[in-house]
Amino acid sequence: MLFDDTYKTIKAPSEGVFKDKGSKFIAYIYPIKSETELKDIIASLKSLHPKARHHCWAMRLSPDRTVFRINDDGEPSGTAGRPILNTLLSHDLTDVLAVVVRYFGGTLLGVPGLINAYKTATLEAVKESEIIVKTINVICRINFGHPQMNEVMRIIKEEDIRIFNQNFDLNCSLDLEIRQSQVNKVTGRLEKIEGLTLKYQ
Repeated sequence: MLFDDTYKTIKAPSEGVFKDKGSKFIAYIYPIKSETELKDIIASLKSLHPKARHHCWAMRLSPDRTVFRINDDGEPSGTAGRPILNTLLSHDLTDVLAVVVRYFGGTLLGVPGLINAYKTATLEAVKESEIIVKTINVICRINFGHPQMNEVMRIIKEEDIRIFNQNFDLNCSLDLEIRQSQVNKVTGRLEKIEGLTLKYQ
C-alpha cells in the first residue's frame, strides 16, 4: 500500500445553523495551524455572542490526525464536544476548529436531542465549507556548487519540486518542499550529484 501523504482540511471559515425547540445552535468552523489559535477564536465568538449559554468546541490537528481536544462548556458530558468531533472525524477533516454557540430556548432537549443538535449544526457548517486536500511535505536544504546548478534544476523541474528559499553566493543552497511520497525518489536522484549535501529541516 502506498503511504497516504494527503489530508483534508477546509479552505476558509464557514458557519451553519440548527434550531430545535427554541434553542439555536450556530456552528463556526475554522482552518487552524496550531492550538494557540483556539483562545483568540473562542474569545472573539464570546464577544460576538455575549448572551449565548454555551460555546462548545472540538479541534483536530496534524496531518496524521492524532491531536484533538474537545470541550462541552457546561453541557452534560459527551453531548457537545464529542458529537462535534465525530462530525469532523466522519468527514476526515484535520487542522480545523469547530465551535458551536448555543442560545438556550427554554426547553430542555435531553441527551439525544443535544447530541443531535451539536452534530447537525457542525454538519451544516461543514457542508458550507470548501474542503481541500493538502499534501504532507518534507522540508530539506541542499547545498551544491555552481557547476552542478543545471543538473539540480533539471531534477527539480522534472519532479515538480517547490523551492521556497534560494541562495546563490559562493555556494548554492536551496530549501525544497518535497511531497512525502516522493522524498525517497527525489533525494535518491539529488544525492547522486557529486558534492551535493542534503539535510532535512
